[in-house]
Amino acid sequence: MTLAKKSILIIITILIIDQVLKIWIKTTMPLGGVKPVFGDWFMLRFIENPGMAFGIDIPGKFGKLALSIFRILAFIAIGWYLHQLIKKKASLGLVICLSMILAGAIGNIIDSAFYGLLFGESTYTEVAKFLPEGGGYASFLHGQVVDMFYFPILKNNYPQWFPFVGGQSFVFFRPIFNIADSSITVGVITILIFQKRFFKESFNEQNS
Repeated sequence: MTLAKKSILIIITILIIDQVLKIWIKTTMPLGGVKPVFGDWFMLRFIENPGMAFGIDIPGKFGKLALSIFRILAFIAIGWYLHQLIKKKASLGLVICLSMILAGAIGNIIDSAFYGLLFGESTYTEVAKFLPEGGGYASFLHGQVVDMFYFPILKNNYPQWFPFVGGQSFVFFRPIFNIADSSITVGVITILIFQKRFFKESFNEQNS
């Protein structure tokens, strides 16, 4: 199988898993709904993220539009770079990681670009409807990203002597994220860890 076919297979597989899970969550759970997976430390918790990965928010309609445009520009840049790597027969590991990052970017772009048009609003009491009669809950590029993975592995209170937050409760790990976020994160971290090996292999391939 060629590098290009491997890259396409990775991207399509991640996108299918990401979108199937998001659509299932969106159409079966109310906002804030929780489904335990493994006890109290791994659960599916449905939230909608108007901002960046792991629940980071950029307030306002302009912030949302700017983020959506940034995602599209990043997708174009990553896609172009991945295409160049494949043409130059770069390291398989590097191509896999870039394919994962690209798939994650596409997955979240789909949410922000189209979910507002395709789905009704999710509320804390009602599940969203697909293609509702009155139209979707937002315009093009103003949809919200569906997040669901929640790992509250450790719940406790800060010691009373701890500055500013003494006695308050804390949860580790608090961020809620999705398959696309995970794909981007794993791809980036793997490149950072193995960058010397990946780029050395790519250089050797180009000169062989």
